Amino acid sequence: MGLASVIEELQPTIGSEVHGPWLTMTQERIDEFAKATGDFQWIHVNPQKAAAESPFGETIAHGFLTLALIPFLAEMVNPEKPQIAGAQRLINYGLNKVRFPAPVPPGTKIRARSELLNVQEVKGALEIVRKVTIEIENAEKPACVAETVTRAFFE
Repeated sequence: MGLASVIEELQPTIGSEVHGPWLTMTQERIDEFAKATGDFQWIHVNPQKAAAESPFGETIAHGFLTLALIPFLAEMVNPEKPQIAGAQRLINYGLNKVRFPAPVPPGTKIRARSELLNVQEVKGALEIVRKVTIEIENAEKPACVAETVTRAFFE
């Protein structure tokens, strides 16, 4: 399948949104992220101090943990179907914009809502730009909104 045909197939889906299942954020996941990154700020890993001193009244997930979960949450949207049919590999090329509008305490359920913004050929690859919103169950504001840039290669 050539790049032109993949682009042609994806063009009609620009602007459409899909979402995945809910995932519960746990204190264990937050603590493991702290270990992996060395970010042991008390607001994330000290439930007693966070309950006493945090404006949120409890610990919250690192914003970058929420961001780091985007590939996992996006994969859960439709696990039986590859994101880009025929791609040999997908590379996270970068982010155009990221915001963290609301905190994610442990016990909170989050999920990805993804909107295809653009698809184009770039240097022999397919570049896909999506707006990914990490929603918080029963919350007005999302946890994270990011514009992701992925490159798909079809060798």
